Amino acid sequence: MRRVAERNIGEVDRILRADFDERDNPAPISRAELVRRLKDGAVTVLDVRPEDEFAAGRVPGAPSPPLDRLGLELPRLGHEHEIVAYRRRGSHCARSFEAAAELRKSGFRARRPEDGFPEWKAEGLAFEPGASTEASLAPPVRG
Repeated sequence: MRRVAERNIGEVDRILRADFDERDNPAPISRAELVRRLKDGAVTVLDVRPEDEFAAGRVPGAPSPPLDRLGLELPRLGHEHEIVAYRRRGSHCARSFEAAAELRKSGFRARRPEDGFPEWKAEGLAFEPGASTEASLAPPVRG
């Protein structure tokens, strides 16, 4: 429905850009760039989806701290890598914006990807089964 509205109503696109894109700095990372940076060990991925979505699969090694506990997990992340807050929904998912904003406010370099986990799987990229979010709070795997 969002895509139909964006295609047919220019005002919706303008509102979405004003509400999301203008406060999304730096720009989202493309899937290709994220894959390359993961291979290089230059990025840490955080999965900020709800627990039931995380349990269905995740980007390899991506921990899933609940957003309401993200502040408590920040000391475990380290500042040496940029962090990508990954989510499931489309390009205007509030969860990834919230997580990236929280991370940047705490001094981390943080971005969000251009798309979500369904596109990751659809492209045939590696993924692994998720676990409960409680079990995934071990220090994040880098790269």
